[in-house]
Amino acid sequence: MSSTAADVVRLLTVRGETLAVAESLTGGMVASAITAVPGASKAFRGSVTAYATELKREILGVDGSLLAARGAVDPQVAAQMAAGARKILGADWGIATTGVAGPDAQDGEPVGTVFVAVDGPLGTLEGSACGGKVEALRLNGDRAEIRMESVRSVLALLLGELAGEQTGNERAQDTERNGGF
Repeated sequence: MSSTAADVVRLLTVRGETLAVAESLTGGMVASAITAVPGASKAFRGSVTAYATELKREILGVDGSLLAARGAVDPQVAAQMAAGARKILGADWGIATTGVAGPDAQDGEPVGTVFVAVDGPLGTLEGSACGGKVEALRLNGDRAEIRMESVRSVLALLLGELAGEQTGNERAQDTERNGGF
């Protein structure tokens, strides 16, 4: 179990919010990291592993013309995957991974090209998340290393958004629940 996944589950639980995951290159590893955390069922709605490009369109609602023009390894595809998972699984937050783990290039993109995305509720406070955010990664390593770093990166992206939106009162409540003062 990763500490980032545990922090994500903890913050979502404190906030009373839920998470949905859309995965491509990670093939279920993000969902596995989340569900390895005890109590994840309080926050985790489910996941879609849309490994095949047409499933990104058919299930997650990614724009077919975008997929035809740019392929599946694209920042807008990642953003639409996260939004699609959030919508179809009825969650407050959606995250997504798409990219090239290797051994060969895909859609004209080299091995190690990855996009991770988060889609969340529109923020009401200045500086809070405003819908979606995508991060482009250029990762080195073998297939397994690229996939693991993609999991770590998407969870870190979500954690950053959650931590950025957390109010002082939520922090105080969380500290009290964990024995702090």
